[in-house]
Amino acid sequence: MLKILHTADWHLGKRLQEYSRLEEQKLVLDEICQIADQEAADLVLLAGDIFDSFNPAHEAVELLYKTLRKLSKNGTRPILAISGNHDSTQFVEAPDPLARELGIFFYSRYDSVIPVGKLDSGVEIIQSEPGFVEIRLPQFSFPIRVILAPYANEVSLRTYLGEENREEEFRGIMAKKWTELANKFCDPSGVNLFVGHFFFAKEGAPIESEPESERPILHVGGTQALFTKNVPSQIQYAALGHLHRHHAVGGGPFPVVYASSPLAYSFSEADQEKKIVLVEALPNNSISYRAIGLKQGRPLYRKRFDALDKTLEWLEQNPYCFVEITYETEESIEAATRKAIFKAHDGVVSLIPSLRNPSGQEAFALHVDDLSKDMESLFRMYYQSEKGQEPNAEILALFKEITSQNDPA
Repeated sequence: MLKILHTADWHLGKRLQEYSRLEEQKLVLDEICQIADQEAADLVLLAGDIFDSFNPAHEAVELLYKTLRKLSKNGTRPILAISGNHDSTQFVEAPDPLARELGIFFYSRYDSVIPVGKLDSGVEIIQSEPGFVEIRLPQFSFPIRVILAPYANEVSLRTYLGEENREEEFRGIMAKKWTELANKFCDPSGVNLFVGHFFFAKEGAPIESEPESERPILHVGGTQALFTKNVPSQIQYAALGHLHRHHAVGGGPFPVVYASSPLAYSFSEADQEKKIVLVEALPNNSISYRAIGLKQGRPLYRKRFDALDKTLEWLEQNPYCFVEITYETEESIEAATRKAIFKAHDGVVSLIPSLRNPSGQEAFALHVDDLSKDMESLFRMYYQSEKGQEPNAEILALFKEITSQNDPA
């Protein structure tokens, strides 16, 4: 039985406002290495957003290399790592020639080809072409085929996949390319996998919102949400990155799964349990998978209080976390109260006043994360808070007319 560890969205170097998360990342990546050893994983899929920025800090780069070396077990456990929308394609692939000697294969460009050949560990790349690689591990008689789908916006994809596709829809371009690869390589004699970093949804189902800590890729640069039906039917398991919550998309013939990020990176992820996924697969069989919870790192909480003593009590009982506090008060938060709260805990990221008007009704208040929302969404929130209902079409039309007149463009 082939065992595959699926992880994604490490975002190495990411900060939570002024707070570094590097020490937590060291702890949780070490935990992932321990799980890989305990579960005797044969292969690792890292589904994008390896770093949090195009130019990661030296400490983040060093952490990646040390972790992957440990995770690869000196080349006996291959790692396939694709780039996400936070990663620089050039930076991610730069160490590939050296990394391949340790069984670590970076893939970020749709025109890249992983060289065929056998490593000292016995791991062998049998076949390869843009967007695809076939691997054989010495302990298994069957090959492992992987369709590689790193993030790329529509402009990049047109460059890689040909000018003749300029007028085609993005979904059609990708589905056609993946189907061609699957028809050519993915027969039932091997394990057939897909690893991608895109926004996937089931056609006709509600579109899940992207995490607030993410750079949205839905509709950016013309890129659309992809549908699960765009993944070829020969695939047995699709390992995804981008959405930070562990979940399977749709109820198709094979699992299409987001592993989750290893840490909570924004307060929209508060109270989420972070996970990695262990997949067990054989050729021409339905796979099984299970999520394994990660314990390391500070959890994120959103808490609401209306008295200082309750606030300080909770902070004392929860010393190892980051917290966004909404504090109910009839006026602004007093300086002494604010000072006491920040002094009591080193992980208070935001302290938000929630003002009550004289009638006792809560006034309209914004969270920090709300500031990224568009004007219409903010207006809807305000109207709901003031009137207790959604604005009707006439009011919305008037609001849009006013805002368009004030638009400097």
